Amino acid sequence: MIPKLRIAHMAPRLPIIQGGMAVKVSTGRLAAAVAQAGGIGTIAGTGLTQAELVDEIRKARDLTAGYVGVNVLFAVQQFAELMLTAMKEKVDFVVSGAGFSRDMFTWGKDHGIPVLAIVSSARLAQVAEKLGAAAVVVEGKEAGGHLGTDRSVNELVPEVAAAVRIPVVGAGGIMDGFDIGRLLKLGAAGVQMATRFVASLECEAHARFKEKYLSARAEDVVLIKSPVGLPGRAIRNNFTESIAGEGRRAIEHCERCLKRCSAKFCILEALRRAAAGDVENGLVFSGEFVHRITEVLPVQEIMDRLAAQLGQALAAPANA
Repeated sequence: MIPKLRIAHMAPRLPIIQGGMAVKVSTGRLAAAVAQAGGIGTIAGTGLTQAELVDEIRKARDLTAGYVGVNVLFAVQQFAELMLTAMKEKVDFVVSGAGFSRDMFTWGKDHGIPVLAIVSSARLAQVAEKLGAAAVVVEGKEAGGHLGTDRSVNELVPEVAAAVRIPVVGAGGIMDGFDIGRLLKLGAAGVQMATRFVASLECEAHARFKEKYLSARAEDVVLIKSPVGLPGRAIRNNFTESIAGEGRRAIEHCERCLKRCSAKFCILEALRRAAAGDVENGLVFSGEFVHRITEVLPVQEIMDRLAAQLGQALAAPANA
């Protein structure tokens, strides 16, 4: 029997949260599809205007009555505005990555919205719990995008689960139901998956973005230095080669999207370019095990396969 993930009022059929991938990769359509298929969907608010975020939330609500939330990168200038916009739209939850603030828990309490925090250590998980987090997403080094640790999610989940009483959601490198089963056995209440859902029909990233995932080999996944001030995991291309080492890309127009920026390159422009189809001159974030994806499928089929594999994993003997 598959255990229930319970976070505040949310109790999805499957213990799977779809991760928020910016810019315009995790949209309302993808989040709704995951929610409709029995998981929890997440819209990436980073890089959107407040009006665009409202549109994506309402699009998702038109497509499903399931659980849908919003992720916003803590490092962006519009963090507060986007978080409050999501809360006013009465999303099911909000979650922050690459850091979190005391304020967001206060806003969540004021609006009656559960707040989740993405963390990379037991200490940060305890801080988030003390501030009022409804759950923590423990992200290991295997994840795509910005990384807060060089440790595996397999090491982190048991430590965090022993340190807090709120639900612990494992994230990073989870590609199938057997991976989910392993983390549940290590103490996670559920998992967050992002990379696998890019290769879905409902993901609105360009077809060439998805093809980049399908053609990626293990050795094509690299770490880059992000102007956010954190390492990031992406698929090697012309862009990653140009910023390797001390390389920089000229910034033609700065929208001042980040609170602090190294100006190594414009991350907003790079992410937008990739999602729109220029996968050689844009930044294609992905998880470490993207090479394990072999086909683009409807979200419902992805979720059905995950559920079947998870059932097998949980039924297997502990030493199998």
